[in-house]
Parts: sequence; C-alpha cells; structure tokens
Amino acid sequence: MAPERFHEQFDHIQRSMPDVPLAMGPDDTAEFLYEKGVVLARDGEEARLVEDTVRTHFTAAPDLTPDHVRRASPETNRTGVTRIQVGDPGHGDRSGDRAVAHALRALRAHERRAGRRLVSRNHVVHIAVNACPGDEPVPAPLAAGPNPAPDTSPYDPDTAVDVLVVDNGLTHDHRAAPLLARVRGDTQLGERDEEGVLRPYAGHGTFIAGLVAAVAPNTDIIVRNTLDDAGAVLESEFGHRLFEAVDRHGWPDIISLSAGTSNGRTDGLLGVDAFMRELRDRGTLLVAAAGNNASATPFWPAAYADLPDHADAVLSVGALRSDGEYGACFSNHGPWVKAYAPGERLVGVLTGFEQPVPYVYQHSTYDACRFGFRYACTCRHPRHTGLLSERQESTGGTAEKVMFEGYAQWSGTSFATPVAAGMVAAHMTAHKERDPRAARRQLLAATADYAEVRGAHVPALLPPTWRPVPVTRLAPPA
Repeated sequence: MAPERFHEQFDHIQRSMPDVPLAMGPDDTAEFLYEKGVVLARDGEEARLVEDTVRTHFTAAPDLTPDHVRRASPETNRTGVTRIQVGDPGHGDRSGDRAVAHALRALRAHERRAGRRLVSRNHVVHIAVNACPGDEPVPAPLAAGPNPAPDTSPYDPDTAVDVLVVDNGLTHDHRAAPLLARVRGDTQLGERDEEGVLRPYAGHGTFIAGLVAAVAPNTDIIVRNTLDDAGAVLESEFGHRLFEAVDRHGWPDIISLSAGTSNGRTDGLLGVDAFMRELRDRGTLLVAAAGNNASATPFWPAAYADLPDHADAVLSVGALRSDGEYGACFSNHGPWVKAYAPGERLVGVLTGFEQPVPYVYQHSTYDACRFGFRYACTCRHPRHTGLLSERQESTGGTAEKVMFEGYAQWSGTSFATPVAAGMVAAHMTAHKERDPRAARRQLLAATADYAEVRGAHVPALLPPTWRPVPVTRLAPPA
C-alpha cells in the first residue's frame, strides 16, 4: 500500500496540538485541516449575528442544542476575529465536523445579502512541506557545496535589504556555517528529541535563510520562530503571530513565508484579513509559497497575489523541477501563482557543522509519482522507509535513519520561495531600487526565462549561481 501522506501528517500535527481536536476538510475530500467545534467571525456585529443565527439554526438539529453556541475567546485582538464554539469538539472523527458544517450553511443567506463572508472554519496553517510535503531532507556531501552557490557580491550594511523569514527557528549551531554567519533570529525550540535525533522539519527555517543568503548576499536576514509546533498553527492565532513577528522586527523590505493553507475559497483567510490589510498599506513585499498539493486550488496567503487589492504587495511562488524547464510534480499551480523558481533538490544548510546529527524519515517513498508525473521525482527517489508510513500500514518495517553533517538536499515550494525573495533582494541591490514592490514588478517584467507548468508558459526566476540538474525520464508503466 502506498503511504498516505496527508493522513500521516494529520497524525503528526494532531500530536503536536493535543488539546485541539482536528478534522479534515472539506467534508468530502482531504485538502486542509481545521479545528472541530469552532468557527471564526469578525468581532462585533458580525460575531453576534453568527452566534444568533447558529443558535437559532441548531434548535432544529437533533444532535445540537442552543447552549453549544458560545464564544470560545470573548476578548478582542488585533486580528479582529473571534472564535465561536458551535458544537462539541469531541463529536465525530477526523473525516469532518457536522456542527461546523451546519454553522457554515446557516450563514449562507446572510452572506449573500452582505456580499461577503461572515463565518469561516478555523483552519490549520502549516509549513508548506508539512500537511503537503514535497519531500524530506536528504544528506548532501560537504564537498559539493550549496546549490544555488553563494553569490560573492559584497555586503554593504548601509544598503542591505532587510528580509524577515517567518518560519520555525534556527538550529542552535547555524553560525558554524559561513553562509549563515550574519543571520540572526530565534533558535528553534525542541530541535532534537531526547535521543539527540533531529525532529521532523527542524532546520526548515535555517535552510530557507541559507537560500536567501546564497542568492542575495547584501541582505540582513532575521528568522522568527513563528511556526515551531510541527510547523502548524490555527488560523485564529496565525494573524496574531504575524503581527508579533513584525512588531518585534519592524516592517522589513521583504517577508519570506513558506506556510499557508487552502480553504476551498477565493477570498482569502478570515484570520489574516487584518494583517493583510496592514501589509497592503506598508511598503513590505510578502513572498509566499504556493504549496505542494499539485493543485490549482488557491493556497493562502500566497493567493492574495491574485486579489486586486493585494496584488502589488504579494508574490506567490511555485516550484520548478531540478532542470528548471518544467514545474515540479508537487507544486501548486494556476493563474494565482505569479512566478516559479527552482524548488526541487536544492542544496543548502540544514544544521551547523559542529557534529553529525541523526534523522529518522517520517514518510516512505512511493513506487510511482503520486501525481502521475513520469520523471524521477521526489515522490520516489531517493527511496527510504518512513516511521509514520510504517504506523499507517502496520507492516512491522523499520524506518530509515540517516546522518546530516551540515548540508541537505530538500524540495518544496517552501524553498522556491526564499530563492524568489533573494532574487527580488538582489535586484534591489543591483539596480539601487529601495522599493521591493517596484523591484518585484521590474524583475518579472525583465525576466527572459520561462518554464512550462501544466501547459502554461510561466515566468521562471533562475538565480545566476543555481546549477540545473538533469532529470531522468521514466518509461510509462507496462
């Protein structure tokens, strides 16, 4: 049986959030995760309307009673969003939540009259390799060096571009890697388990910071540990954490964000509305990952790049495969993805270089690409057996353990994103452009490189120091 990554990651995220019962959605598929028994509404009149409407609606539902409807968090906050409990979060299973579905249906008529959304699930926002992993890191030899290779242009503190990486924290020994000597920020909590084994997705923020530094050396990079718990956070908390990150750092030139969620809609995330409105009015450019579901469904916040009010402030980034000619098998796609960058088998810094660090794979590779592609993609190569897959399949097999000595090879739109952010920053330095949004427009207008993604020709942002890696094309199955 092939491993079911979404279900494996559901278990992984649920263990990291033991006090938050989760379900998969929408009700007939598994595209995202959300909190059971709770909906979100804007504070004030809209929250009261949601409560009153749901309370009335539930009087006719045999499994729900009016006293189920109560505010889970009565205080207001900068996100302007309230959690409203609409049912018993212990009811049902991971496949869905009837109470939340009833609440969403109850507000449809009000939403049509209001001309906008009034209520939402409380989605789980996750690192873009997490609930939809491109792959897991693979040890890379020290002698080969990173790819993209470090640009040797000089660093000038007076003109350096300010880049904020919102992710999980830095590995404790990251400064031992020369590429990250000037990178500052939070250290990741719980980087290793009690046996010294690297935890899943530890080093994610470190790897991203190294990619920015390699592509754009004239940068001041700060990493914030915003997504530490398995790279996952509830939507109701995500907006607050984004505000917290910029409050601590100040609004930077560029934010690199390799996290998000789909929600089955085309109008954004209720929980980050306030942050996105403030971002729109600042000069900051948000560079955000398009996600790894191989889907055209919008992935937020990246898909804000396709909304007229936010298009200038957001660059959404998909992943190219290792030759740079086509889209990677896992990359989300569609008109809301505005650019693509190398995102398959990049090589960068995972940990410092003080001592080798063990890692146990979580997911088993597939016998064939799970998205139907016919090249040697990360779904199937390099082959390994993972712990979560073994638990799902109950085969009694042994998960594979590897050792990292500093560099890793890793794939995902998570990593195409900092490559694109670095290219915007490098353009700012090369052209003495202080406005990152203007640099975004100039860079996309000037690019002469294009790739093919699902039959469409799309802008390809290829760093000069990136080395394409030829792919192996596979014959169709017999």
